Amino acid sequence: MYLTSEKKEEIFAKHGKSAKDTGSAEGQIALFSYRINHLTEHLKKNRKDYATERSLVALVGKRRKLLNYLKANEISRYRAIVQELGLRK
Repeated sequence: MYLTSEKKEEIFAKHGKSAKDTGSAEGQIALFSYRINHLTEHLKKNRKDYATERSLVALVGKRRKLLNYLKANEISRYRAIVQELGLRK
């Protein structure tokens, strides 16, 4: 599997407050970004995988909602995570 528990801990340690802090918005956005990148690569190879395409759209929506939340409540954290992950907006 592409997303092991070790990889999750690494993502949360880098972008969250700690490796065990899975609830922070930054950590969740980073995890969603990792999963989105993986699914995008999968869809480049498998164009007709519509179930994966649907889940990709759902993940992008979840990430967008979290980014909007950060933008509305704490703009400095929003700017930091967008710059760190290289997201457009």
